[in-house]
Amino acid sequence: MQKNILEYLESTVKRLPDKLAYADEQMGLTFSDVYREARSIGSFLIGKEIYREPVVVFMKKQPRTIAAFFGAIYGGNFYVPLDEEMPRFRIEMIFNKLNPKAVICDKSTEQLVKSFAFSGEAYLYDDIINTPIEEEKLWSIRDRAIDTDPIYIVFTSGSTGIPKGVVACHRSVIDYVDNLMDILKANEDTVFGNQTPFY
Repeated sequence: MQKNILEYLESTVKRLPDKLAYADEQMGLTFSDVYREARSIGSFLIGKEIYREPVVVFMKKQPRTIAAFFGAIYGGNFYVPLDEEMPRFRIEMIFNKLNPKAVICDKSTEQLVKSFAFSGEAYLYDDIINTPIEEEKLWSIRDRAIDTDPIYIVFTSGSTGIPKGVVACHRSVIDYVDNLMDILKANEDTVFGNQTPFY
């Protein structure tokens, strides 16, 4: 029985490394691309001593955004997806609540991220995916992980309009994935189309 969502990625990359994992109109990533880039991001976060922290992923909706989610998890953290289309005051309230040590951005969001007040650092995705992979440190973090560790926080507006963070853990996402696959009968040839943010 799985206890970490990364086990799905690792199982798939062993069987289908060159299969397209995520794509949009501009680019696509294979499972081996996602695996490599995510582990580089995880290694980068380890090097910055960012562990068990919210890692904000503030990128344009694209395949690499999902690799950044996995990267936060590889580093022993949980990701917080933010959308550049959100109203600025809402993003500022979320930053104020989280005060993240790390924000992963891309070139389209870099300047906007730097305009927010927080004590952490903004890191450009294209730079951190070149970090050498720290195999032993990544596995050390995995050895300490349990299935109730948080995997992500999604902020909802709630009835008051003040953003509230909803936390999900690995176990809840694993149970959801397993049940959904039983219902959909999806296999390695299934292609999913998605217009909403893929958190």
